[in-house]
Amino acid sequence: MEPNWLNAHEDRAWRAFMHGHHQLVAHLNRGLQQSGLSGADYEVLAALSAYDGDRMPARDLCKALSWEKSRVSHQLRRMQQDGLISREPNPDDARSTLVCLLDAGRAAIKKAAPSHVEDVRRNFIDLLTPAELDTLATLNERVLHHLAANYDSPAENEPS
Repeated sequence: MEPNWLNAHEDRAWRAFMHGHHQLVAHLNRGLQQSGLSGADYEVLAALSAYDGDRMPARDLCKALSWEKSRVSHQLRRMQQDGLISREPNPDDARSTLVCLLDAGRAAIKKAAPSHVEDVRRNFIDLLTPAELDTLATLNERVLHHLAANYDSPAENEPS
């Protein structure tokens, strides 16, 4: 059976989305490197700093980041060695590990966040109208709901 190839209109939209996404993420990551963080470091620190008490179960972190457990485990190991986070037994669930934001991690995100947010605003938010932002959010939420309803979550198991 012949594949249902993308037509020119579909291909243009798909390639523009993918190329734009990759270029924007690469640019933002370069900006974060000036603050001494990788993009992955920033994502973890942002998730932890937004969570009540600056600590969260590793399983919840996997879900918040939409990362595979092996990726989270590797990232946390590196960040723990760098003194940004710690991992502790969860007193509420012996099968679970808590990921905790340390003072150095809090200081790192506090230092990086202002320029990162300005970079996001300058190179993404400010280029779109409020209506375009609403449309973009609606479209991405539709894709996310479809994926969640039809495929396994990447964060089914707790990272070590």
